Amino acid sequence: MDPRFPIGKFSFPTSISPEQREQWISAIGAAPAQLRASLAGLSGQQLDTPYRDGGWTVRQVIHHVPESHMNAYIRFKLALTEEEPTVKPYDEAAWARLPDVVSTPMETSLAMLDALHDRWVRVLRSIDGAQWQRTFRHPEIGLVKLEGNLALYAWHGKHHTAHITSLRERMNW
Repeated sequence: MDPRFPIGKFSFPTSISPEQREQWISAIGAAPAQLRASLAGLSGQQLDTPYRDGGWTVRQVIHHVPESHMNAYIRFKLALTEEEPTVKPYDEAAWARLPDVVSTPMETSLAMLDALHDRWVRVLRSIDGAQWQRTFRHPEIGLVKLEGNLALYAWHGKHHTAHITSLRERMNW
């Protein structure tokens, strides 16, 4: 198993059913609780352990998830209200090295994720069939359909939770 991709690499699906969309919305709804559960009982030293050699620490992963999902939420809103908006990429690794990652309590990011996902799921459940085909332009990826971005972020939450749970398994925590 490649510790970078404990649930496998993501690839955009070529066809998507309404049932798959519903499963992905449910996965996004469940992600905050699953991420929180993956941290149960970890010490400060364990939170500062990289999930793999050269990888982010558990603490960095926890702060990254709401930052990434906040960007995704905003991209959904932009695509729903503008015609093919161009979104701004950001340097996730540089964000993970900022001093606030060490000084911010984990609970702050977990609470932010809870509230963000509550709003995000409400937006997702309000999207009708045709709106799922709306797009935004990502300068590094190209044109992204909302339904493809939904699949990506359903995977993303599970991906980072698995970084933590697989580390716990390897370390017998």
